[in-house]
Amino acid sequence: MPMSFCPIFCRSRSNSSLTKWVASFSRIGLISKLVFVKKVSEMEIRDVLVINCKVLGLIMPINLYFNISVVMKIADKGANIVRITVQGKKEADACFEIKNSLVQKNYNIPLVADIHFAPSVALLLLNALTKFWSIAADRRAQFEQLEYTDDDYQKELDHIEQVFTPLVEKCKKYGRAMRIGTNHGSLSDRIMSYYGDSPRGMVESAFEFARICRKLDFHNFVFSMKASNPVIMVQAYRLLVAEMYVRGWDYPLHLGVTEAGEGEDGRMKSAIGIGTLLQDGLGDTIRVSLTEAPEEEIDPCRRLANLGMKAAELQQGVAPFEEKHRHYFDFQRRSGQLPIQKEGEEVDYRGVLHRDGSVLMSVSLDQLKTPELLYKSLAAKLVLGMPFKDLATVDSILLRELPPVDDNDAVRTLPTFFFFFFLSLFQGSIGVFFSHSFSVKRLIDISMGVITPLSEQLTKPLPNAIVLVNLKELSAGAYKLLPEGTRLAISVRGDEPYEELEFLKGLDVTMILHDLHFGEDKISRVHAARRLFEFLSDNALDFPVIHHLQFPNGIHRDDLVIGAGTNAGALLVDGLGDGLLLEAPDKDFDFLRTTSFSLLQGCRMRNTKTEYVSCPSCGRILFDLQEISAQIREKTSQLPGVSIAIMGCIVNGPGEMADADFGYVGGAPGKIDLYVGKTVVKRGIEMEHATDALIQLIKDHGRWVDPPAEE
Repeated sequence: MPMSFCPIFCRSRSNSSLTKWVASFSRIGLISKLVFVKKVSEMEIRDVLVINCKVLGLIMPINLYFNISVVMKIADKGANIVRITVQGKKEADACFEIKNSLVQKNYNIPLVADIHFAPSVALLLLNALTKFWSIAADRRAQFEQLEYTDDDYQKELDHIEQVFTPLVEKCKKYGRAMRIGTNHGSLSDRIMSYYGDSPRGMVESAFEFARICRKLDFHNFVFSMKASNPVIMVQAYRLLVAEMYVRGWDYPLHLGVTEAGEGEDGRMKSAIGIGTLLQDGLGDTIRVSLTEAPEEEIDPCRRLANLGMKAAELQQGVAPFEEKHRHYFDFQRRSGQLPIQKEGEEVDYRGVLHRDGSVLMSVSLDQLKTPELLYKSLAAKLVLGMPFKDLATVDSILLRELPPVDDNDAVRTLPTFFFFFFLSLFQGSIGVFFSHSFSVKRLIDISMGVITPLSEQLTKPLPNAIVLVNLKELSAGAYKLLPEGTRLAISVRGDEPYEELEFLKGLDVTMILHDLHFGEDKISRVHAARRLFEFLSDNALDFPVIHHLQFPNGIHRDDLVIGAGTNAGALLVDGLGDGLLLEAPDKDFDFLRTTSFSLLQGCRMRNTKTEYVSCPSCGRILFDLQEISAQIREKTSQLPGVSIAIMGCIVNGPGEMADADFGYVGGAPGKIDLYVGKTVVKRGIEMEHATDALIQLIKDHGRWVDPPAEE
């Protein structure tokens, strides 16, 4: 097992085309690549944006000018590169006019051609564009079970080399760059027959083309490993880098989660995938793929890039440690021991954490004054005003301040039913007086954990609370002042001396809160957590660990989403962690809760809503993607466990929908094809009827659930 080193950013850059490694392995057991501006054809690239060029096929002046204006708008927003969809010769011809017009307007932004299965088209563009992303020489997968002999396999490789070589030679001659990219779910039948639809297959597919480039002494290329599943995406890039290290290669990486979707879900998925790799110094260019207007991708892209650049500049890290337990290339979750009911306990603690990932929320004393609003905010199901846990209900709450003791005593003297009846009659000051502790008691009754600091519990004891203790209080023995059998939650930074962590041994701990303030400059939160998990594994301590992120006042919503996805997602994709507690003083309570659940679902843990795989706008789409996506989401959002792909076209084959149960795909202008998995089941549906047909298809397969009635 490789040795882990700190600092994470341990590689220097030289001016040679292939830089040398300074360290053998980084903390994650892979090569640690500095997030760096890489020169490609003498153009700096840091973020990659896509442009919708679907109107170029018409070659009408008004459409051409429109697309030129879109490129300019994207450039003005701060993009470093614009990628243009090029389906055929007409679009290729239009690229020359776009390029010339931009130059005349003093826009020298590099243009990248997005070409699929058309090497002859790529050859036409060598004089106009800077870089090519080309899936040019292989064929679309037919998802057939094929048996390949070694000779058959080699014949296909020979064919690829024959078709691909002219493009490589021209790129070399004109000094152009190339992106060698593979998409999970769009691998050839040849690759899948040997490696399956897997990260290993993605890497091997890319290496087939890279070997041809190297054979021709062409090194001006960048790798990408795209997947809509952030976990698969991270595994593929790590495997790619590890294999490059073995071969002594050092090529740039372009990072992206493909078909991430829209809004906060799309940003969250991108943060989990891209941010995880940037935290370990892997990545040279990034693209946030959203089902939104192209220019809307730039802002979250910048925010992600800034996180990586900041970590590099500050040389964030922790003290050196050796990793022996984390799985880098395959997902194996470390499952903490969920609370077990103990003899003599008055309440049921088994529900304070969820087996698929827990969501904790910080609740204020003011929120306790309005119990029904609080229950709704926690996503509890209400029956006659009383809360019950549901699929997406918060599992536990953190109360930094407890109600006054007198309030507690008053409530404990009243039977629950009588008190509730009394409270329903009085909405004034008397009701408020009792409501604090009544709210807490009702939450404890439904097996929601209530966590409170040691100082609060010692001065205003709340029956059946879980008491939060830090390591200093633990080492001082202050927790021994609590009644015997009190449940403990321990707050840990992860970078403490091992002598302090030793106090965790021999304790009965309900959960650990990994709490390293978001504003720490020099300490890497991700790597401090890995160090903590390594200590727990070394000492056979299976305490559940909750990632506690405290964001500063005034943080932008996108920065919070991206920060949570990067810092907690980087750990959850490795199976390290059992839940989340996100705090931000000025952010809406519902926003923090939904962000937490989105993060767990993005890491393939707790599934609480419909999962969508939707592609970004590009020149190939056959309908208004944003409008249709919003329409489908509005009607199908209540289907947890169901994944729906919304695809503008099927250029790379149905494998693009590798993770989806159902697919809504543009088959022709105004026509929609419906899929179950990778199999088309209905073709040519008129668009105005297609959404209803999709819903009926879901019903036919027994996956439909009617939306919940309004309470």
